Amino acid sequence: MARRIEVELTSKREDGRWTWRAAGAKQPRGELDGSLLYEGARIGDVVRAEADFEIDGILVTSVLPPKERKRSEPERVEIIGPPRDERGVTSSLTGKPERTGPDRPRRADDARGPGRRERSGREEHGRGDESARRDQGVRRPAGARTPRTEDRSARGPRPERRPRPEAPPPAPRPRRLNPGHAHRQAVLASLPPEQRPIAEQALRGGLPGVRQAVEAQNAQLRQQGQPEVNAQPLLAIAEQLLPQLKAADWRDRAEAAVKMVDELSVRDLRAVVTGADAARDDEGRLLAGTLREALERRLQEQRDAWISDITTALGDVRLVRALRLSGRPPDPATRIPAELALRLSDAAGAALAPDAPADRWQVLLDAVVESPVRRSVKPAGLPTDAPEDLLQVARQAAGKVPALAGLLGIAMPPPPGPPRPLRPAPGATPPRRTSGGRARGPIPPPPSPPTPPPPSPPPADSTAEGH
Repeated sequence: MARRIEVELTSKREDGRWTWRAAGAKQPRGELDGSLLYEGARIGDVVRAEADFEIDGILVTSVLPPKERKRSEPERVEIIGPPRDERGVTSSLTGKPERTGPDRPRRADDARGPGRRERSGREEHGRGDESARRDQGVRRPAGARTPRTEDRSARGPRPERRPRPEAPPPAPRPRRLNPGHAHRQAVLASLPPEQRPIAEQALRGGLPGVRQAVEAQNAQLRQQGQPEVNAQPLLAIAEQLLPQLKAADWRDRAEAAVKMVDELSVRDLRAVVTGADAARDDEGRLLAGTLREALERRLQEQRDAWISDITTALGDVRLVRALRLSGRPPDPATRIPAELALRLSDAAGAALAPDAPADRWQVLLDAVVESPVRRSVKPAGLPTDAPEDLLQVARQAAGKVPALAGLLGIAMPPPPGPPRPLRPAPGATPPRRTSGGRARGPIPPPPSPPTPPPPSPPPADSTAEGH
């Protein structure tokens, strides 16, 4: 199949054949018949060629001459028409006109002084008219705008604008925990050399990490035809070293957390406090107590700031923000105070009134659904002429806001339960779970009910038999 390529002519032989190579590269290269070239071909020309790619090599079948180079001078287009005035462009020394009007400020470029400018006669005439209009105080209309004729004082003083509440400064970004390795390295240095690789692997992944490392090593030994390593002694050593290694690792993290306890993120601080069970000595227990007190103090500060933000938003009649803040506590165990919850639910119920716009009513409903006071909110009524989509949203939210069921005239649906687990695949038997959550095998099928005995025939009537 023929393909078009770009080749560069590299040399000419005595037998009339030429050598070539790919343009801009050393390969591929080959030969071609000189009769295929154009007149005036020279070494170094880059041309387009048609070539067949065969098993033995590349066979050039035709060569296209290079494109003609553009002339250095551009072509000129002659304009045919009536003669024009030779004085189309003039030059004059002019200066900026002196602006004495009190209503026009002086610009920075007014002090530049006279300068040399080249303008056409028409441009000079147009700008002269514009200067005359400015000197006479006449403004040119701009589109549909009309000049202001009424006096500002006739309209009275402007109403005072309500100042916007100043946004609180952004909270400093908490720092992440970056522990050292002093205690960990001390424990590793105290171990025999043959136990250090096991301890390092146990620090990375615990006993499962040691087991996986042994399995990976045995797989390599099997490929090399060597005997495998027994994993039981190595796992026993790792299990014996793990308490000491965990205590050293926790000590490094705890000491780093104490140095930055007020700047550390609460998430990292809680993780260090949760792992305080690894503390084995009195100094470690004292360190754990210090971190636990710091965590309680930080959580209490966040709770107080959260309640303060809700109270402030409720006082500024920013009900939607207050409801949304109430649904984002700083800690899962934090509960909104009963008095503040009552104020929040009463304000939300009063705002969900019939005179509220439909879009505002829906925004409030969405905020109520995500708040912890949703079950105590009693809306004052549905919006007047509520659209069908809003009614559908209210029906769906009736399970979380029970007072909506009476307004909609429907039975109160049950509250939404926890998310259901994934269903097993078709044909698979679901595992049987105990109260502790452990699987105990598939659920046995229910026993089949016993087959009832066939009914006995009724007793024969002796009187009937006698007759």
